[in-house]
Formats: sequence, C-alpha cells, structure tokens
Amino acid sequence: MIKTLEMVFRTNAGKEAILSVPDPKDGLTLAEAQVVMQDIVAKNIFSIKGSTLAETVEARIRSRETVALV
Repeated sequence: MIKTLEMVFRTNAGKEAILSVPDPKDGLTLAEAQVVMQDIVAKNIFSIKGSTLAETVEARIRSRETVALV
C-alpha cells in the first residue's frame, strides 16, 4: 500500500493548495503535521501561481493499493 501525506493550505488568493509528501512515518499525528504546516506558512517559502500560503486547512494521509491482474 502506498501512503502519501497531503497538507492542505489556503493561499492569500483564497484558493487551496496541496503539498504532498510520500511515505510519511507510521503513527504520524495531527499535532506533528500541524507544527510542520504552521512552520511552512510562517517561513513563507512557497509561492503557488504568485500567491503565498496563508493558512492551514487540513492534513490527511491518502493510501492507495495497487493490485496486479495476472
């Protein structure tokens, strides 16, 4: 199973932006993800189509399972 951490932000233009991180550690908590997300917003290092990340919206783990048909 493939897992991806998706960190959802709102830009200063009011649109949502998602930063994805492959293979998050097992047992990752919402509190841990929120600390990282708040740090990303505070450091203002990402620009999405000319807009900066203004606030956090949610953190989620997406999992995908691939089954080969033989």
